[in-house]
Amino acid sequence: MVRVTGMCMVVLAAGLIVGCTETEPADEGPEETAAVSEIEGLTVDSNWDTRATGEAVTRYVLKNSSGMTAVLIDHGATLIGLEVPDRDGNSADIVLGFDRVEPYTGASPYMGATVGRYANRIALGKFSLDGEDYTLATNNDPNHLHGGDVGFDKVMWEGEPIEVDDGVGVRFRYVSEDGEEGYPGNLRMTVTYTLGATNELRIEYEAETDAATHVNLTHHSYFNLAGATSGSTILDHVLTIAAASYTPGDETFIPTGEIAPVEGTPLDFRTPYAIGDRIASVEGGYDHNFVLDSQDGTLSLAAKVVHPGTGRVMEILTTEPGLQFYTGNFLDGTLTGKGGTVYERNFGFCLEAQKYPDTPNKPGFPTSVLRPGETYRQTTIHRFSTE
Repeated sequence: MVRVTGMCMVVLAAGLIVGCTETEPADEGPEETAAVSEIEGLTVDSNWDTRATGEAVTRYVLKNSSGMTAVLIDHGATLIGLEVPDRDGNSADIVLGFDRVEPYTGASPYMGATVGRYANRIALGKFSLDGEDYTLATNNDPNHLHGGDVGFDKVMWEGEPIEVDDGVGVRFRYVSEDGEEGYPGNLRMTVTYTLGATNELRIEYEAETDAATHVNLTHHSYFNLAGATSGSTILDHVLTIAAASYTPGDETFIPTGEIAPVEGTPLDFRTPYAIGDRIASVEGGYDHNFVLDSQDGTLSLAAKVVHPGTGRVMEILTTEPGLQFYTGNFLDGTLTGKGGTVYERNFGFCLEAQKYPDTPNKPGFPTSVLRPGETYRQTTIHRFSTE
């Protein structure tokens, strides 16, 4: 198998780069402006768009034989498109986002991005580790959110197309330097997206550090199973979450440290409920961390979402202990997305597999500390079907 990238032909064998030789690009006429090649369901466009800083943004399009397509870019290791068929075989893009890169670099509320170094909130942007105090940006006043002013969603990752046994994927790499956004340690990371033949989008994370630090990575797509350009809310989506408990928070969404039962509250999704059935009883809408029933790090079913109108079903499996459920409460009509769609409140939902919020300041929560010699690993799968 070969991959053509500009002037370099990369030979792939079992997903590994085994050689690179200089080649002349084929003459495809004056309209050709980017190096694009397709290999068994994977297309690489090395000049899809350009950031304001002048950096070219590469787009990767993954396709399988079951009618599903995933589109990724190296800015933020971001999922910018996810086409999934409905019960009648009609495909629609089900993730909110934008047609060009510019909004992802600025106004986007983390749509489709890889989020870190610490996803979710850290109280007052402060933590202590091994006797040292660290101060982070308070970009969600008064707290630190999703890695700070320039989190992993705003940086350029190095992408590499790969093959897997039953599909194709992209492996993104990034090195977060010691002191970046206030965090200690040089953190080397890979985030690998793969699309298999059975309509599973698999996301695998790995990270290593040369000094003790906190790590909490997640994927931040806003989903609407009716379609990103449908113009409808997600309130009719039927949700199940495998969690008997959650972490109550204060008015700034920082956990109190308590693990409380969902029973008797509008947060009880152990049996299926439409998202809109009880949302009026939740001040501000859903933006809560659920304590998943599976806490042993094994890959387990965390949530299931069904859209009755199209029959699309999304299941989320993860190795993480927590799942943040958010209903797009801060979408207010100021963002114009795909196809000119104006994103209003509740036009998308997020289900973010991660550690609990403010874990660095909550010793009773599952640890988020990563030390030299250890490897951070996380796997989350989005599995699609119809009913």
